[in-house]
Amino acid sequence: MHKLSTLCLVIPYFGKWPFWMPFFLQSCRNNHSIDWLIYTDCGALQNCPDNVTVHQISFEAYCELVSTRLNIYFKPQNPYKLCDVKPALGYIHAAALTHYDFWAFGDIDVVYGDLRHFFTESKLQQKDLFSTHARRVSGHLCLIRNNSEMNSAFMRVKHWQALLSSPQHMAFDEKAFSKLFLRHKNALWLRKLAMMLDAWLTRGEFVEAFTTPNAKIFWLDGSNNFPHTWFWKNGKVTNNQSVNKEFPYFHFMKWKQNWAHLNTVALDLAHNPSIQSFSMHIGGINYRLINSEVTITLGESDLDNVIF
Repeated sequence: MHKLSTLCLVIPYFGKWPFWMPFFLQSCRNNHSIDWLIYTDCGALQNCPDNVTVHQISFEAYCELVSTRLNIYFKPQNPYKLCDVKPALGYIHAAALTHYDFWAFGDIDVVYGDLRHFFTESKLQQKDLFSTHARRVSGHLCLIRNNSEMNSAFMRVKHWQALLSSPQHMAFDEKAFSKLFLRHKNALWLRKLAMMLDAWLTRGEFVEAFTTPNAKIFWLDGSNNFPHTWFWKNGKVTNNQSVNKEFPYFHFMKWKQNWAHLNTVALDLAHNPSIQSFSMHIGGINYRLINSEVTITLGESDLDNVIF
């Protein structure tokens, strides 16, 4: 049996932990062969799984670290600007990633399915970058081979210092960085020609995983008829339209805007390891604890659509 490639997801996050962290952590816990490294000022996470390491650091100190490592002036007022430095995280945190074959950047408004089911060993041997979008780098999860060439790839972007230093969010990860690996998205013949002339255009895999519904990308059938309920059970992510199809993760970017009132819900983090299954819908989350027949509802009830 071949040794699994080692993988670590690096996520800087500052502010306040969202209420859904127990569900995020439970989905990390089930991906026990993958590690997470989180830099934050949000405080400790109760019952944090062994594969999630939380480093406490102030936002100001983290920005100073970015400034020092990249030799730029990085003093944003809004933590959202950190999205722009995602492609540079492998370079910034090189010392912490020494023993990993791959690293990844991502977000915390997700719940993961079985990531190894999608990022298989045979797949990982073929490319150096893996995006879950077909037409751009996916900011919510993108895998990158951990070597000096790939970790410094962001420096190939013209005027990268100015783009990262700017206090404005520039969508550096999904725009400028994407163009290093994917061009001429609407002209297949031109794209193939470009790949013959630029080897960097052959180094990435861009496959739509349909992990961010209700956004700009049409659903599997080409329509706007998106699933209304997503399920997590035994480390697998499915939905009401595709109960037999697994997804690498569910990115609830759109739905969390409707969950603002749920931030006042005091969810006991001590229950985190005991979460057996849960479902997410636009009104909230329904979940069940191990050895419990009671379904707990956060937000509006959607029990008619719950499958546990």
